[in-house]
Amino acid sequence: MSEMIDRPRAVRAGEELDAAALARFLAEHLDGLDGTDGPVEVEQFPGGYSNLTYLVRYGGREMVLRRPPFGAAIRSAHDMGREHRILSRLGTVYPRVPRALAYCDDASVLGAPFYVMERVRGVILRSRPPEGTELGPETMAALADAFVRNLAELHAVDYAAAGLGELGHAEGYVERQVRGWTERYLRARTDEVPSVERAARWLADHLPPEAGAALIHNDYKHDNLVLDPGDLTRILAVLDWEMATVGDPWMDVGTSLAYWLDADDPPALRSMGLNTLTLLPGNPTRSELFARYAEASGRPAPDPVFYFVYGLLKVATIAQQIYARFVAGHTKDPRFGALIHAVRALGATAELAIERGRIDALGPHPAG
Repeated sequence: MSEMIDRPRAVRAGEELDAAALARFLAEHLDGLDGTDGPVEVEQFPGGYSNLTYLVRYGGREMVLRRPPFGAAIRSAHDMGREHRILSRLGTVYPRVPRALAYCDDASVLGAPFYVMERVRGVILRSRPPEGTELGPETMAALADAFVRNLAELHAVDYAAAGLGELGHAEGYVERQVRGWTERYLRARTDEVPSVERAARWLADHLPPEAGAALIHNDYKHDNLVLDPGDLTRILAVLDWEMATVGDPWMDVGTSLAYWLDADDPPALRSMGLNTLTLLPGNPTRSELFARYAEASGRPAPDPVFYFVYGLLKVATIAQQIYARFVAGHTKDPRFGALIHAVRALGATAELAIERGRIDALGPHPAG
């Protein structure tokens, strides 16, 4: 099973870490290290478009380091102290989080704040699964069931008991999110994509009633799950808690829907590769996923269109923000140069969902 474990690669040019400075920090802040443990080895995990994630080997131990992307403004979306605090506290009420080890707020060490956590060894399913991974219909169906049930379990945790009640304010959350993502999109805009702006206006005009408060992940998708190599339907850990907050759980579901591709989606959306795993046989459609969450959580199901369109706006904004950094020369990662096409495809899909009043069957109408 070892060949299926998520593996790092060489660090991308321009995203290197100061190994000597990191070794000094680890020796000062982690028990069992004294600075005589040999050189620090650093590799980089290839996935993700936001915070950077590295594998660190030192003193016979493996750790994962997270830091903001180079050239990014360090605001709430890249607040390493907040993410470290969430991991440190959430583990008391929810079992599937990596253990936080240390946090550094001194930007002089590595150029930005960062934190270190334990490495949870397992399989992370990206668009191209590891060799030897069997993803037949039964596996995908069972994984989708685990995906939904784990999200419902997360939304049911007692976040106040874990000391996470200050993360956000549930009252008015839906309106604030629509307004906030719209404003972020407009600030990052590089090209005219009218469909995204029309979708944002539609959301502002169709706000649903609030559905209560829960701890929400805000980026819950396959490649943020660590799976058991011996049972790919068993979730060992959930990663990337940078956007977690207290808010409306259906908004969390909406974000997941935006990453969930259906086989009959428009070609432009499917070609983005957001989550091609959901195209495999055995997966439910977005509508089925939405209904399964309602059943697993016991929450009455609202009209899904608003939440799906919200998720599309949010993902389009994130893609636009990253693309704007690429245009400005703050990152040279070649993946980022094509993200403007993703923005257009997401906007077009949002308009189709609004026009047809549904979250699936959004491909071309059959002739006749």
